[in-house]
Amino acid sequence: MKELHILHIEHWYNFLLSFIPLFIAIDVVGVLPIFISLVEGMEKAQKTKIINQSVVTALSVSVGFLALGKFVFSVMGIEIYDFKMAGGLLLLVFAINDLLFAEKGKRAITPTIGIVPLGIPLMVGPAVLTTIIITVDAYGYIPTVTALIINLLIVWVVFLKSNFIYRLMGDGGSKAFAKVASLLLAAIAVMMIRRGVIDIITYLNKSS
Repeated sequence: MKELHILHIEHWYNFLLSFIPLFIAIDVVGVLPIFISLVEGMEKAQKTKIINQSVVTALSVSVGFLALGKFVFSVMGIEIYDFKMAGGLLLLVFAINDLLFAEKGKRAITPTIGIVPLGIPLMVGPAVLTTIIITVDAYGYIPTVTALIINLLIVWVVFLKSNFIYRLMGDGGSKAFAKVASLLLAAIAVMMIRRGVIDIITYLNKSS
């Protein structure tokens, strides 16, 4: 009984460790102003259709990458610690760019804005795909997929209630949250690089 309780706690712990990096990488509040600008003036039914389209696209791309990512690695001879370091460096560049330079501006309205740019790359871009591969390697498939689905459900709810949430936070509050999220993403990137270096050192020690 005690072992089952410990196992249950461990599953929740792994879920949280998968959920938090994905939540930060998706950055739903940072994407919210773009979403509002894209759907401004649309009917409620059309807006809901775009939200559903974006979430389904994001989930499909994530699961597809999750299923094929490691196979591609094996074919190309890429080790997981290579991806950790490369992904960490990539996330660090994205985070620094968001913190110091980039402003997520308006994008042109198209019939497929739920797919591009909302589903890809705003909801699921390189940062999210990198995080998915890392969390699967660290915590397993079930916690990662569960965390991904719950994060996308959060995005779905936030987008449905977008007008209310944006009024509540204000433009300044939304931008401030996005900057904090970028700072946390930078910290996660450094953690990934550190883990990659440790894995390489461990591998070299075993080989020698």
